[in-house]
Amino acid sequence: MTTVRKGQAPARLERDEFHRKFIDQFFDPAFEAVADELAAVEEVAWQAYRDKRKAPRTQKAGPGFADPDYDLSIEWRTAHDRLLAAEARQRDPATPSRILLINGAARNDGSCPGEMSKTWRLTQIARDTLAVQGVEADVLDLSLLTSDYDRHIHPCKACVSTAMPLCHWPCSCYPNHAERQTGDWMNEIYERWVAAHGVIILTPVYWYQAPSALKLMIDRLVCADGGNPDPSSTQGKDAGKAKQIELDGWDYPKHLAERAFGLVVHGDVAGIEGTRRALSDWLNWMGLVDSGSFGQLDRFVGYYESYAASHEALDRDTAFQEEVRNVARAVTLAVHDLRAGRIVPPEARLRAPRPK
Repeated sequence: MTTVRKGQAPARLERDEFHRKFIDQFFDPAFEAVADELAAVEEVAWQAYRDKRKAPRTQKAGPGFADPDYDLSIEWRTAHDRLLAAEARQRDPATPSRILLINGAARNDGSCPGEMSKTWRLTQIARDTLAVQGVEADVLDLSLLTSDYDRHIHPCKACVSTAMPLCHWPCSCYPNHAERQTGDWMNEIYERWVAAHGVIILTPVYWYQAPSALKLMIDRLVCADGGNPDPSSTQGKDAGKAKQIELDGWDYPKHLAERAFGLVVHGDVAGIEGTRRALSDWLNWMGLVDSGSFGQLDRFVGYYESYAASHEALDRDTAFQEEVRNVARAVTLAVHDLRAGRIVPPEARLRAPRPK
């Protein structure tokens, strides 16, 4: 048995410090009129924090789980059941083909920039192309993180680095009501990935990397690559139990494998090839299927030109627009071939000698 290492976590907040953090979110003077009510809410929040009430509403896991008597979070169980239903629809040959379009840019005209992103325009080009192909397009706009009220993708806590079975599918780290880590978007996002037959990520480059909104989603999808669909087997987050399960043998299930993927990466100075390769490597690692040379694209828009005129640069680059359409067409063809059994990925027929 390996040792669970301890000693990094900071001390828990004292009551006065908790009060300061709690009340900071109500800086607007308009809240002074409900000061007594806020004090009552604060006391409940303090008790939840003090008692570590991460999942205050639970139900027995029931049949099909390693420990039927384990108290599962109701919110996790709902997400789990929705993923099972989405997977059943995705595998039903009678359902229409569905491709998830992910806009990875953080900019939109409902927040500080006051202008839509070029990536959003490219996403609409891909959506319209899929419509012509008779494919359902599900548009996931990650820029809503910057413009919507109380919408979050909380960061990954890296449970997988302690032991793969500690990383639950779907993620059970959130919501954590004790720490007010709520409003998490990922359960909906997991469902949309599961329901898709193909995925196209369209993204700009921010400082040689994927935008933070896109990277948050990527990190939280670690549970799709080897994650444990049964939190009762680890009694929630018991690190010691999870380590033993992995050491006894874990099969690292790839929950999103055999979906087609495409990529559109654009920038204005540098970083497009590295970002596109990193995204491609990640999706291949998860078992998704490359749609070929027409399915991956990296291009500059307005190379070393003014940011202010970048939309006009995209207007002029009709070849780039057509290449984006080809990405959508390539992924559509790959989806059709996968669903018809004309493509069987090698990963479905081979066994890795060192799975992880």
